[in-house]
Amino acid sequence: MDAANEFHGRKVVITGAAGIFGGWFAAAFARRGATLCLVDLRRDRLDGVVERLGLDPATTLLHGTDLTDAAAIHTLAGQVAAAWGAPDILVNNAGVYPRTGLLIELDVAEWDRIFAVNLRAPFLLTRAMAKLMIARGSPGVVVNIGSGASRQMRTGSVPYCTSKTALERLSKGLALELAPHRIRVNVVEPGFAPGSDFSLLPEAYVERMAARIPLGRTSGPDDAAGAVLYLCSEAAAFVTGAVLSVDGGNSIGTYQPAATKG
Repeated sequence: MDAANEFHGRKVVITGAAGIFGGWFAAAFARRGATLCLVDLRRDRLDGVVERLGLDPATTLLHGTDLTDAAAIHTLAGQVAAAWGAPDILVNNAGVYPRTGLLIELDVAEWDRIFAVNLRAPFLLTRAMAKLMIARGSPGVVVNIGSGASRQMRTGSVPYCTSKTALERLSKGLALELAPHRIRVNVVEPGFAPGSDFSLLPEAYVERMAARIPLGRTSGPDDAAGAVLYLCSEAAAFVTGAVLSVDGGNSIGTYQPAATKG
């Protein structure tokens, strides 16, 4: 099949679609002919995504979803069911990465917010969309967007690291339970890409993070998107419960550039 039409007719739900990675994923699927449901808390920004990607407003679903609200997720699932019957692909991309400081000083409401978005929402969304897929009786794919932080605890970001570790375990459990229904569940761990409105990071922190990436750069538009496309394609038809790191080697271990001689 022509790569430009690889996902023609496939219906794809992407959360966090107005963000950095969400926009990259939406663009990648759109270039390959998919029909999209774009989901983001910032509903007003989704119209801009449609315009920027040249999507057909008549066939593109948009939903301003507060992922901390189970009722909002239920409403989203209802919209998808009414329009499509069921999606073919769900990309649980939305996430928050706040620098929270020390655990002993952390407000419990902030802990709950991080886990609501990073773990509870992917569970609720996958459950809702998988039920639609099962009712339709055809295969489906779920890709959860994880992080190398799941294996590297970081002072000041412990809740985030913990939520991503839990998301990977959840993904493997879902892969086991949904396999009989021919629904595959995998995880992509993108590289570091600063600039999220929801996870504002100090400039000094961004510089330190970029310097430790072995391949020498931050993540670009085609890096994690390529991995997501692969896992959703027929080439990955026998892949489920996998975790694919696309982070320039950032999660391998501590990296220090070699000192230059004067």
